[in-house]
Amino acid sequence: MKLLILSLYLLVTAIRFGLEWLNLRHRQKVHPALPKVFEGQIDHERMARSDAYALAGDKLGFVEDGVGVVVTLVFLFGGVFPLYDRWVAGLSSVFILNGLMFFGLLLLVQMLIGLPFSLYRNFVLEERFGFNRMSLKLWVMDTLKSLLIGAVLFLLLGGGSFWLVAAAPRTWWLWVWVLWSAVSLFLMYLSPYLIEPLFFKFSPLKKAGLENEVRELLARAGVSAGKVLQVDASRRSGHSNAYFTGIGKVKRVVLFDTLMTQLENQELLAVLAHELGHWRCGHIRKRLIKTQLTALASCWLAFVLLNSGRLPGVLGGESLSFSGQLLLLGWLASLAGFFWTPISSWWSRRDERQADEFAVRMMGGGRDLASGLVKLARENLSNLFPHPLYVALYYSHPPIVERVIWLGRQKTIGPITKTKAA
Repeated sequence: MKLLILSLYLLVTAIRFGLEWLNLRHRQKVHPALPKVFEGQIDHERMARSDAYALAGDKLGFVEDGVGVVVTLVFLFGGVFPLYDRWVAGLSSVFILNGLMFFGLLLLVQMLIGLPFSLYRNFVLEERFGFNRMSLKLWVMDTLKSLLIGAVLFLLLGGGSFWLVAAAPRTWWLWVWVLWSAVSLFLMYLSPYLIEPLFFKFSPLKKAGLENEVRELLARAGVSAGKVLQVDASRRSGHSNAYFTGIGKVKRVVLFDTLMTQLENQELLAVLAHELGHWRCGHIRKRLIKTQLTALASCWLAFVLLNSGRLPGVLGGESLSFSGQLLLLGWLASLAGFFWTPISSWWSRRDERQADEFAVRMMGGGRDLASGLVKLARENLSNLFPHPLYVALYYSHPPIVERVIWLGRQKTIGPITKTKAA
């Protein structure tokens, strides 16, 4: 069984690296001419810069993934895993404390391995292409805040989960799911007011007349939002975005300040209309339901497999602690999840197309969204010609050129005046 699992892992790794290489080589080919809407926005020099940015990111990704593969092979297949499991088990006889130490130490090691890559990505790669606006002090502060928030959530969720396993050995799978679901929903309410302000400064929109236009768009879309804000994202990066945060009465619209300097008002509204489309088409609600149902099924399946006594034998071992079996099960799930990725990506691209369709109806045509996407592609040095196989596996959005061509075919009509409230 161990040889079979190792072979499967190496196969998945080979496919992942092969697709990365294929996508990299595809960018080096001569591509077809861009649609007319790209004229004056993206020229040969900009395309070359975009390719260079993608190449630098791919190289860093290859190294980071390679380190991850080596660590995984050594830890799981090099004999370190059972030694670590026995060592942690000897540190404490308290079940909850043992579980927290088991996963806490691994998370700490994972963080330490990732720190050099985060530093290089921000202060070398992003700096080289003019995106990084972050000082080392700000990066350190963000990292410490993230660690603190992560530690609190880890102690709450991890400690609570292990306590439930010990307290309800026959039904813990249900109660652990309830705990994680309750905390995740609570964070959706709490995050806009407690967590996000730890990293960003929010303020009313400063662009003249934009807030009134946004409010009018929200009214026509039938979506209520408590606040329309801009965020000082430019302190950290030159990249731009817009998003909704919170649920229920705490929903708010957030626009990056970088986005407002890059797009005209109508283009901003079109991008926002796309995001509104996710709400009006029920994508947020459906994803939340699917996530919770998947989590419930995963908890039950984990309960069955952990009680079967077969997990230690997967890697040829005779015994593993509960925490060791849980880690192995999670890793096997991530390995199996690779084969679900194309379906998940296709689902996401379908939702994005529906959101584009909604934006076209709201704006009375696709011109504003198309020109906005072109400018965003220019400013973010987006890859305009990814390999189709790479798109099929990994892309959550249709490629920019494909979206722009489709939007250009939509006839200009009068915008929707009102829809039912969401």
